[in-house]
Amino acid sequence: MSKDILITGAGGGMGQAAVELFTGRGYRVFALDLAPCPARENIVPLQADVTDEASVAAAFEAVRAESEGLYAIVHFAGIYTLDSLVEISPERFERAFRINLGGPYLINRTFLPLLSAGSRVIIVTSELAVRDPLPFTGLYGITKTALDKYAYSLRMELQLKGIFVSVLRTGAVDTGMLGDSTRQLDAFCRGTRLYAFSANRFRDIVDRVEARRIPPAAIAEKIFRIAEARRPGFAYSINRNPLLILLDLLPKRARFAVIRKILESPKDGKGENKHV
Repeated sequence: MSKDILITGAGGGMGQAAVELFTGRGYRVFALDLAPCPARENIVPLQADVTDEASVAAAFEAVRAESEGLYAIVHFAGIYTLDSLVEISPERFERAFRINLGGPYLINRTFLPLLSAGSRVIIVTSELAVRDPLPFTGLYGITKTALDKYAYSLRMELQLKGIFVSVLRTGAVDTGMLGDSTRQLDAFCRGTRLYAFSANRFRDIVDRVEARRIPPAAIAEKIFRIAEARRPGFAYSINRNPLLILLDLLPKRARFAVIRKILESPKDGKGENKHV
């Protein structure tokens, strides 16, 4: 009998790769996304919004009608946000938290009755979750850090029920999200009133960080190994960026100085053009 798992964000690059890998290795996948994938052998598509309680509840009922229980929940659903913390709209700010943190919370809370001792919850966070954020990626880093801490706390609780919770902290992955980051950076460069010079300089950092991309299939393989582990650990990493690692090793004062040196406008450095 095949094992049943739920994958959120199943329509994205990493989610699709995971759906293909798990079904190819004997699992039945409930593939959840805003736009469901086509039904195929061992793939049950679910259309749901991870931030909407009624939508998630309907997905739960659909799974419960077909499955006696879930071996694992794998969380890919999330969004990338690039913007200034003092210029971003309240709506975009709140949306990032609703999806990146609220989504996993709502899915896990709703689907808990289908988990049992030995089940796994695997959450994809980011290598930024354990690092101090760079400028303009702050909100994304904050939500992923919160998600990482949520996962840790959830592991503390669910271990009492014999359920394992793990996080995979990924570096740059060659998915549509990287294209989205480029579009958001372009929009930020056009729209910022405070950081026009710095935003354009920030492109160099983004290009360097995202240059070392790995395919979604590598993420799917890593997730599969975590799911298959006899006693999976809490935190795993893949494709850590050496530049970010080196920056993180510096004392905080030095980190601030390095970023200021790279991104500060010459006018700002002279005390001019600091206000709009």
